[in-house]
Amino acid sequence: MKTHHYIFLTTALFVILFYDQDIGMNLGILSIFYAGLTLFKTPERNRTRIFMILFVTTILSGIAFIWFRDFPSLLAVVSSILLLGYRSRNRKLKILFLIPVFIINSFTSIFRIFNFEGWLPKRNVSGVWQKSLGFIIIPVVLISIFFGIYSAGSDHFAALFRDYELDINIWQILCLSVLGFFIAFNYWNYSVERFIYKKNDLLDDNFKDAAKIQKATYSFLDLDAERTSGIISFFCLNILLVFFIITYNYEQFYEASKTPVQLSEETHDRVNAVIMSIVMAVLVIMFYFKSSFNFDPKAKLMKILARIWIILNALLVLCTALKNYEYIISYGFTYKRLGVVAFLLLALTGLGLTFIKIQRKKRNAFLFNVMTWYFYGTILACSYVNWGGIITSQNMKRKDFVVNYHLEQINFSERQLLRYADQKNDPLLKKKVMEKVKEEKSKPFLSKILYYETLKE
Repeated sequence: MKTHHYIFLTTALFVILFYDQDIGMNLGILSIFYAGLTLFKTPERNRTRIFMILFVTTILSGIAFIWFRDFPSLLAVVSSILLLGYRSRNRKLKILFLIPVFIINSFTSIFRIFNFEGWLPKRNVSGVWQKSLGFIIIPVVLISIFFGIYSAGSDHFAALFRDYELDINIWQILCLSVLGFFIAFNYWNYSVERFIYKKNDLLDDNFKDAAKIQKATYSFLDLDAERTSGIISFFCLNILLVFFIITYNYEQFYEASKTPVQLSEETHDRVNAVIMSIVMAVLVIMFYFKSSFNFDPKAKLMKILARIWIILNALLVLCTALKNYEYIISYGFTYKRLGVVAFLLLALTGLGLTFIKIQRKKRNAFLFNVMTWYFYGTILACSYVNWGGIITSQNMKRKDFVVNYHLEQINFSERQLLRYADQKNDPLLKKKVMEKVKEEKSKPFLSKILYYETLKE
């Protein structure tokens, strides 16, 4: 099949799946269909290990959206299908260019659509495509446009057709066709601007030989002064961080107990401070180790101090994680507390990669290239797992379990709540849960959430 076949096929599928439907199973089905067509269309040389992994994660993300239909699964399925399409055509182009490429294409698509020679066949031997376009598609489009214009301008003209009503929403089909075509066109026929290819080397993980030459980074600081500045900065920052860790842990573990509200506010403030500290720590190291200092034989002391600072920051993260764990044990699981765990794990990962960057003399781009994949993995983990069910099942064991909070604020907790209602012999809770389940089950098939279909009434 040619590019235009993929565009029109997926546009038609989009209209069929979303006509008179809410977003539900249809988006998951569409993403799986896109993944299958992408695998079929991708040449063998581009079917790398990363591409095949992305193909699998796209299928799993589509299934996750069919099952849950929440924001994490939406984020997972969109990012997966974009990454898959991007990798199918660009083996070597850095993943950080993904967003710029698709943003540029979204704005330029209106011009590229009318460049028919770029995506429509120039010559069709059988003549079927030319006849279909000339005898059916163009006349239907023109008739539809002028029918709308004449109907709006003349009530008598519109009345001629009022007795012949079809149960079809023409405007919805038209809007879905435009949106589906826009998505399909930008997915199957996107282009990468030449200047992006030229900038691709800027995001390489490793330094080129020219960058290994010892020279000053700035005109106002010579090499020795810059090296000494780094040593003094890292030495002072290490001393400062040691004192901060001591006072931080004293406040967390030894001060008098406080109310749950006060403890919650202070915990989130401290976590925010730690995350900001980690971000700044990585930026400072990137500032000093962005070029020739990675290969400077006289910068050994600065490298040692930088590694110590990374280790101290990792210790700070572990202390924060320990307090968050204590907070969870005392007051139960919530989305925010699990989110803190995820952020702290990403912070530890970033520190570990920064340590590797110094150890293996990598460029700053190495951190962004690798962390992008870790963020993607975090999105997948959030979408594939029923965290609401885990939160509810764990909090059910507590004496202070708040039923209404888990019914109204926690997603996909119904299975656990039904079990809890049976344990406590609570018919009112069971009735509330089943009312919500019945409401979800009453939706049209393609708008359903498969999770609720597995719950027995």
